[in-house]
Amino acid sequence: MQGDDSCSELSRRNQALLHLGEALKQRGYHFTTVTPATHVRINQRPENVMAVDLDGVFGWSRPFTREVIGEDLFKLMEAADVLIAGIDGFRSTVRWSSLGGELYVHSSFPTDAADAVFFGPDTYRFVQAIDCFLDRSERDVVKAVDVGCGTGAAAIRIAGRFPHADVQAVDINLRALEFTRINARLAETPGVRAIVSDLLREAEGHFDLIVANPPYMLDPAQRTYRHGGGEMGSGLSLAILDGGVARLAPGGALLLYTGVAIANGRDSFFERVAECLGATDLQWHYRELDPDVFGEELDEYAYLNTDRIAAVLLTVVRGPGN
Repeated sequence: MQGDDSCSELSRRNQALLHLGEALKQRGYHFTTVTPATHVRINQRPENVMAVDLDGVFGWSRPFTREVIGEDLFKLMEAADVLIAGIDGFRSTVRWSSLGGELYVHSSFPTDAADAVFFGPDTYRFVQAIDCFLDRSERDVVKAVDVGCGTGAAAIRIAGRFPHADVQAVDINLRALEFTRINARLAETPGVRAIVSDLLREAEGHFDLIVANPPYMLDPAQRTYRHGGGEMGSGLSLAILDGGVARLAPGGALLLYTGVAIANGRDSFFERVAECLGATDLQWHYRELDPDVFGEELDEYAYLNTDRIAAVLLTVVRGPGN
């Protein structure tokens, strides 16, 4: 079953959330999202107990009083149903982050809910990797898909560069698809279509460009945005590689940004990739983008034998005649 695309009508609640994003844009709001560990450290400083500005409310997810944001924004938050009242003040259930001149709505901190929609340093690295690839590529993108789209940041970036392209943003998380539709409206990228799909199962056709930044952690709670499954969190990444290669159009490319657990100097994900692609005529390239991400996770039981978690980028290109 295919979900509604970004041209469909937003619910009244999501219309209010879109208007909230528009209002924040008009006020010059800008926020760069950091890792969860850094977020905790910053918020633990005594002067950061309460929000005193928009960054504190919509970026740092701090409690706030009504006066901090003013009546107009408060009413939009009420209409969007993103307010929680507590003994220490109000809190927003969403955050807004900046990337490339656009704002993206996603889940507030901490992202504990099963359907939380994550945005963070991985998102910045992922979109930067897409930009670098497209800057070097001479191929026009007519049809693209962002697998496990989350906020839709990658799909929106591609649609912004190729306004006439059909860009499908697929996810099994309905909240993520709601946020993607709002973010695409805010970025004025009508080419983005948000579709309910388990990986590529409901995506349509073959693609000039497939991009994915799947969950890659071993999460005891198995939250959708975070748990990669399989061997050391590589399950979803390998499934996307397997399914994505089959859906590449001639000359098409797959960009897979993921994280890998390095144990005793061994990258088992790279070994699986080499085994999968080594006997094919596909061109591929694999490299580390960051040798050490989410170091705090190494204290968890699942990572007791892990040296580090690295962010990697796999690029696979099908030849023009294949």
